[in-house]
Amino acid sequence: MVSSMKYGDDYKFLPVTSKENGKGIEVLSDLYQYTVQIVNVIFYGNPDDNQFVLIDAGMPKSSEKIIEAAKERFGENSRPKAIILIHGHFDHVGAVIELAEYWDVPVYAHKLELPYLNGMEDYQAPDPSVDGGMVAKMSPVFPKKGIDITARLHELPADGSVPYMPDFEWIHTPGHTKGHVSLYRNKDKALIAGDAFVTVKQDSLYNVMTQEKNIYGPPSYFTPDWEAAKASVEKLASVSPEAAITGHGQPMMGQELKDELSKLANNFDEIAKPDSGKYTE
Repeated sequence: MVSSMKYGDDYKFLPVTSKENGKGIEVLSDLYQYTVQIVNVIFYGNPDDNQFVLIDAGMPKSSEKIIEAAKERFGENSRPKAIILIHGHFDHVGAVIELAEYWDVPVYAHKLELPYLNGMEDYQAPDPSVDGGMVAKMSPVFPKKGIDITARLHELPADGSVPYMPDFEWIHTPGHTKGHVSLYRNKDKALIAGDAFVTVKQDSLYNVMTQEKNIYGPPSYFTPDWEAAKASVEKLASVSPEAAITGHGQPMMGQELKDELSKLANNFDEIAKPDSGKYTE
């Protein structure tokens, strides 16, 4: 039964936010970024169609805000065809149970992410010792336990297609988590990168609050595999995206995106990898 779904017992509302909280940006005509506190959810679909796909599910206790944003974008009676999860960290699945039940829709994730979404495994503990800022030091209070959404959960198709997003493909971009994916559309080089790279220094409370824009590696306190994370950034840089929406921060477009992403790929260890920490060895 759907009611059997549950969050980890460490899930809770976290009083962290940014100046973009509650704001939406139309990045492309069918890609809309909406910020929930410090993380982005993405709506895919034409506003005239009354149907859409939701990518990621925000922070804990954020379902009402996401539902309201969907109504404003697509109409009062609109509902998604599915929810696609880039990965399963708490700030990307925080409202997934409420949303999946409210809309009565399936949830898709990569097969390597399923153990964290079916109650079998917990994520590794965050590392507050990385050379980041206040957010990294706060990270031990962040939820890390897996959730159980087996009743709604489906594996992303092995052929790389994305359900109900016909022009998109999913690209396996591990490092931040084992089953992290990014979504890419070749015809206009649109990229939904998740946390493979982000456009705000997520370890710094000041940058998170002000949303000062630049390209950075994945949030370092929650990234256990830096070699895989580096390879994932190199993979995404190789497709030369024209527009990118990331899990944290503002969208980036055109030459600025290409230049900054290339710089990150070519200097990943210096820019992204912490000098010390329990996952850097």
